Amino acid sequence: MEIYRPPACLLTPKKLSPDMAKSENLFLGMMSGTSLDGIDTVLIRCLTAGGIPELIATNFQPIDDQTKNDLLNLCNAPEVKIQTLGQLDTRMGHIFASAALNLLQSTKTKPQEISAIGCHGQTIYHAPNDSYPFTMQIGDPNLISELTGITTIADFRRRDIAAGGQGAPIAPLFHRLIFKDDKQSRVILNLGGIANITLLDPNRPEAAFDTGPANILMDYWVSKHKNKPYDHSGEWASSESVNKSLLKIFREENYFNLPQPKSTGRELFNASWLESKLADAALDLSPSAVQATLLELTASTISDAIKLLEPVDEILVCGGGAHNSSLLNRLQTLLTKSKITSTAVLGLNPDWVEATAFAWMAGETLAGRKLDTRSFTGAERSVYLGAIYQG
Repeated sequence: MEIYRPPACLLTPKKLSPDMAKSENLFLGMMSGTSLDGIDTVLIRCLTAGGIPELIATNFQPIDDQTKNDLLNLCNAPEVKIQTLGQLDTRMGHIFASAALNLLQSTKTKPQEISAIGCHGQTIYHAPNDSYPFTMQIGDPNLISELTGITTIADFRRRDIAAGGQGAPIAPLFHRLIFKDDKQSRVILNLGGIANITLLDPNRPEAAFDTGPANILMDYWVSKHKNKPYDHSGEWASSESVNKSLLKIFREENYFNLPQPKSTGRELFNASWLESKLADAALDLSPSAVQATLLELTASTISDAIKLLEPVDEILVCGGGAHNSSLLNRLQTLLTKSKITSTAVLGLNPDWVEATAFAWMAGETLAGRKLDTRSFTGAERSVYLGAIYQG
């Protein structure tokens, strides 16, 4: 399936002119997701209040192997030292600040020309259904603001949880702005470490939720057996057949049957989850057969979730998994009633959707506008998302 490089029409990188720099409507957005591969940074210009932004420049900065390993250990450890948490929070603050400054340098933009940075931070634990619900993202925004000199807006999710929501997914707020159409029904499918979907329909209530794993388990498995960060185009997974017995064990996970709104992350779907399921299965399988079955787990759980929302005219894919042609082909086979394509058909490269979303959210928060997440997260009311750290 070919999904890339259609003519851009809406959000395409533009040359930064002096007039843009003087507009005081420039924002940076930074996103580091569940895959822990690196930091996506974008520079946008918001033309009007609440309007569609212009994407000016982008940058991807990998997270070094030592920091990635330390983040994984922090996420997976049953007990964490406060010193370890504090130091990694500080280290990630430096890394985010560096990513912001690198993009500014490459575009010859001065920090004082940026209205604000919207930094998602790095999620290390997400527990919206605990007796005391919480979500935690690290990457000290005090440091980001201090090192860049730019007002930084961070901690976007906890206010939503305080208002009774899941705290995730919140990128659908941006999906609504950019991708909603008054004639056709669309699902926005984000394939990060975790998969989430957003229903945008002119005649039905909006909805959004995490369906389960996208790349997170496949990335772990290919790293373990191939020493690669990901399975390029799903080639390894497509080299072997799916094991139906193992797939059945995978799909017995209770999360898949929970009603929406719901959200999940690495605290559930992780290496320990996979290894325990393989131990329960006690099957003599090749590593490639396990990878094939993991891809089918992702495809089938996403398909099941979207079928509950049918009829859907079009599925627009974003996130790193949009490059996995084997996964997209399998999804198209399972979802024959919908056309699957990339957000690039509407002018926004799938790699930059989430970072752009947080740049836009920073503008909304800085302007003092509440955002309505009720149909996506189950929050009881519209709230201000993000805390402001003045530059």
